[in-house]
Amino acid sequence: MPYLRGAAICAALTLFSLSGPMTAIAQDVQLRSLDGSVTLEGNLMAFDGAYYRLDSIYGPLTIAAEGVQCAGPGCPDLERFVAEARIAGEATVVEGLLPALLAGFAESRGMVLATPEITDNGLSYALIRADGSPAARFDIAAGTSDTGMLALLNGEADLAISLREASEAERRADRAAAPDDPALIRRVRVIGLEALVPVVAAQNPINAISLPQLAQVFTGEIDNWQALGGPDAPIALHLLDADLGLAQVFETRILPPGISTLGTEALTRHASARDLASAVARDAYAIGITAQSARGPAQSLPLAGSCGFSQAADANAVKAEDYPLTAPVYLYLAPRRLPQLVRDFLIWTESEAAERTVAAAGFVNQSLTRTPMALQGSRIANAITAAGDEVPLAELQRLVATLGQAERLSSTFRFDDGSIDLDAQSRASVARLAAAIERGAFDGRRLVFVGFSDGEGQAELNLRLSLRRAETVRNAIQAAAEAAEPDRVTLDIDAFGEAMPMACEDSDWGRAVNRRVEVWLE
Repeated sequence: MPYLRGAAICAALTLFSLSGPMTAIAQDVQLRSLDGSVTLEGNLMAFDGAYYRLDSIYGPLTIAAEGVQCAGPGCPDLERFVAEARIAGEATVVEGLLPALLAGFAESRGMVLATPEITDNGLSYALIRADGSPAARFDIAAGTSDTGMLALLNGEADLAISLREASEAERRADRAAAPDDPALIRRVRVIGLEALVPVVAAQNPINAISLPQLAQVFTGEIDNWQALGGPDAPIALHLLDADLGLAQVFETRILPPGISTLGTEALTRHASARDLASAVARDAYAIGITAQSARGPAQSLPLAGSCGFSQAADANAVKAEDYPLTAPVYLYLAPRRLPQLVRDFLIWTESEAAERTVAAAGFVNQSLTRTPMALQGSRIANAITAAGDEVPLAELQRLVATLGQAERLSSTFRFDDGSIDLDAQSRASVARLAAAIERGAFDGRRLVFVGFSDGEGQAELNLRLSLRRAETVRNAIQAAAEAAEPDRVTLDIDAFGEAMPMACEDSDWGRAVNRRVEVWLE
């Protein structure tokens, strides 16, 4: 952006450098500061509802609309500007959650969400002002995580909804297309949480299944219910279409590397999570993998572990990622400035009202909940069961003494094996916890970031690594909560290594669940 001389210009106009297009206009206009001291003329390249993009004699400039008056035939109608956004991605979320969020945001602005119009690519939702005029238009294409990410990378969508993280190939393509913009993994937020659950009909006698058993069932190694403690009958298998994000989560986390379900003759694929659940509910000998929010009349099974641990997909377990098949709802943003009202919608998705909307739609929200140690008896039992020579009784006693009177917050932070780098959902949790600290939610209290590890390797090394992870999270929270008064809340760290496993360690995912930092409130 060119340098402009004169304090008057700097005081009168707010200038920002933006990449990517806003709403195209391309007409001559004159922008004058409110006090009349500065005037700029040029070709109005774009307007996003809050900023003008002007091609002037100084080069391209971006100018805040609130600081100037616009004159000329190309000036937009500030009162009737219609913000536009294109959204593509996972049908389970696009159909089951997004309309509810748009309706909630519209209500918060004194608007209404109109009945959607059918378009060539999907549906178009309009936010209507009190006077009947449109304020925003969201064109939504329901598809898969794959199609949503492809549309984003090709510039055909402003927002992509995915139930999986961006792949390495997608990240490379994004870097190649926009090398000067923030990386794709930095242009993402989590707007809710989904869980992938095994479902059976209500009359099926099976009440739990392990992750290894699920893998054996869906690869055809187990094909009769008798092997699972059920009747002597063949198992009918149901899965979502392979290009849906939840199907990819299942195959990535459950199936052995290089093994596919595609050759299983008894397998039926479904384009809809609700259709899958309905089909399973009608067949006493069927089992399927679907979204918890769309399980309908089917019965979801807890996941049992060979070591005796068992976990159902309840809200607290999903929030903390203690449930093994948690699937965050990712919202990826294009590397360009979105219209102001669309940006306001994204900000609103982090509000308490939005959290209530997420829960009402059947998804799991990310609002902070507190659970005292007294209500976590199974976790202590698991710790005692898993204790061995490397986790002495004295360490368990220290754990109970440290956390016995505290409450565990639902925010949990997880890491790759041997790493202290936070994953995407954990980065979103940092922002939410930091915002709560800034609001004063924990004033006068003490937050303890407690690190845990898996059981691989030496216990002493695991203890040191879990302490480093706790320190990493605390530092991230302190950096994010920059507006908080440092003496209003105490942030401490502690670690117990492999002393309190949350899952059996007979799988990569079980070990990943155990590598975590919890937050305890005293």
